[in-house]
Amino acid sequence: MKKLLPILMVVSLFVTACQLGGGSAGQPTAIVLPQDESQSNADAGETRNSAADGMIEVFIPAATFTMGGVDPRAASDEMPIHQVQLNAFWFDKVEVTNGMYAVCVKSGTCRLPLSFKSQTRSAYYGDPQYADYPVVYVTWLEAKTYCEWAGRRLPTEAEWERAARGDDSRSYPWGDQIPDASRANFSNLIGDTAKVGNSPAGASSFGILDMAGNAAEWTRDIYQADYYGSGLSINPQGPGELATIFNHVVRGGSFQDVEADIRVSKRASVLGSNPNALIDSVEWLGTYSPKIGFRCASGN
Repeated sequence: MKKLLPILMVVSLFVTACQLGGGSAGQPTAIVLPQDESQSNADAGETRNSAADGMIEVFIPAATFTMGGVDPRAASDEMPIHQVQLNAFWFDKVEVTNGMYAVCVKSGTCRLPLSFKSQTRSAYYGDPQYADYPVVYVTWLEAKTYCEWAGRRLPTEAEWERAARGDDSRSYPWGDQIPDASRANFSNLIGDTAKVGNSPAGASSFGILDMAGNAAEWTRDIYQADYYGSGLSINPQGPGELATIFNHVVRGGSFQDVEADIRVSKRASVLGSNPNALIDSVEWLGTYSPKIGFRCASGN
């Protein structure tokens, strides 16, 4: 792990950083989420600002939507295509940035990223010119910690796909048009992360940005390849905190991923944090990468 000597320097740099603003198969069972997910008078796409970190949050109304691989390139773990009913929720407009994350570090709640670099930059986290770029090298547990500090939580896999797909069966957040540099940072077009919100043409129907490429994103759910066949279709939250399985679903693809891997239904399985392991051990940390960041959701 990188030495923590630069902590005070990092904090001072970011104080003034710019911030954006159990049912059986076939018998779905409604799952109660941690907060009241259904009470809101907001309109679809309405926004608000988080008092904790300045994040712009976007309202996603309750609905039933199509989830899963709707095109010929779909992998087996994207099947079967199914209808999912979700309560209303709020969803971060962009990925959590270096500047936002630094506020949590300054509060004493979040740990520093496991590296201050990015894929090609020797200085990234702590460098003011990258304050509005997605934070990376953050473990699943630290992403969860941040979201809870900010009064939010990691999104479920279903919420993530709903926010990206909207109310139709599109393959990408913006529709079915083939990705290009105006819509997404992918396929090593620049070889590293870009400033959040840098591809407005790639916005989802709710106006949410960077859901294809840039940094891949942690979700709350444990990964299970055949989970879509479980029959759970009302506020699904994955197969649960399985005692010996800590692979989590990562969504959206990164700046390195090719076009087929930034589709809204594409699922990736990445080793998350094992909270039962020795603190700071390889197992406790899990995966951290210059290609993985996160964003948060909220139910009230």
